[in-house]
Amino acid sequence: MRMTTRVTAGALALAFGLAGGTQAGTLEDVQARGVLNCVVSTGIAGFAYPDDAGKWHGFDIDFCRATAAAVLGDADAIKAVTSTGKTRFTKLNAGEGDVLWRNTTITFSRDVGVKLRFHGVNYYDGQGFMVRKDLGVSSATELDGASVCIQTGTTTELNLADYFHANGMKYEAVTIETNDEARQNYTAGRCDVYTTDASGLAATRSTFTDPENHIILPEIISKEPLGPASRHGDDQWSDIVTWVLNATVTAEEKGVTMANVDEMKSSNDPEVLRLLGVEGNQGAELGLSADWAYNIIKAVGNYGEIFERNIGVNTPIGLERGLNALWTNGGLQYSPPFR
Repeated sequence: MRMTTRVTAGALALAFGLAGGTQAGTLEDVQARGVLNCVVSTGIAGFAYPDDAGKWHGFDIDFCRATAAAVLGDADAIKAVTSTGKTRFTKLNAGEGDVLWRNTTITFSRDVGVKLRFHGVNYYDGQGFMVRKDLGVSSATELDGASVCIQTGTTTELNLADYFHANGMKYEAVTIETNDEARQNYTAGRCDVYTTDASGLAATRSTFTDPENHIILPEIISKEPLGPASRHGDDQWSDIVTWVLNATVTAEEKGVTMANVDEMKSSNDPEVLRLLGVEGNQGAELGLSADWAYNIIKAVGNYGEIFERNIGVNTPIGLERGLNALWTNGGLQYSPPFR
């Protein structure tokens, strides 16, 4: 009897293992559906926002579009699944979205405890503070007793508490759910300070009727590496999202742009030829067409083009590249080789 039970358990384990190995993964689901579902924010200027016709635009949206271009050959085959700081991981893990392209900080607990897989950093950021000029404050160390608007379910909550405690200051938290709610509370005077990632502060300020009357204080109190995430357990999909980001960075490193990507297929640089699918079999190894990265660059451009178009110095957001410059220009953006 014991032997029979042991053999049956082993057979069941093998059966389940085989079944698990034949289950459709995220790539197959997306291709069968014909649409990529991206978990995004509820709206942040420059990063993810809908126009009057309901079409989404922005830095994060362009990376969602890049993923769709790689997987489906159509950068516009996307659906924005909006989420707050509290709901973003729940929606991703519940399968409402295929990938999270949203201002989300990579942390140990999110990677390990929430069962997410992060795929690199598409924006290096840090938490800052925004105040009205007439508050007469020039440093975050002068904010003792201030009321602070802060989004729940974010890393900024603990960072704020730690910073004020370390500096012997007190504050009154005004908790909000979305960036739009924070903007409304801050402009209505319900809080003296708004704190979030510095990029988010710049994006929010750009929507004000009087942006010149608001300043972002010089202190950056945390590391906020923002990057895409997917669910644990699908290595092929993880590889795809990782190399979508890497493709945009490598393209900038190699000078491949939306405008010249076709002529670059005749490049003498072997890495460019591998990137664009002229040589090698990297597309097949990912389960994609040979021109997956070509489709990304043709549709949305390289990393620098995505940055400058949506949030760069010539946009209302007005962000310098800073840490997000290429490593060759003193920044941190760096892609492993396409080799």
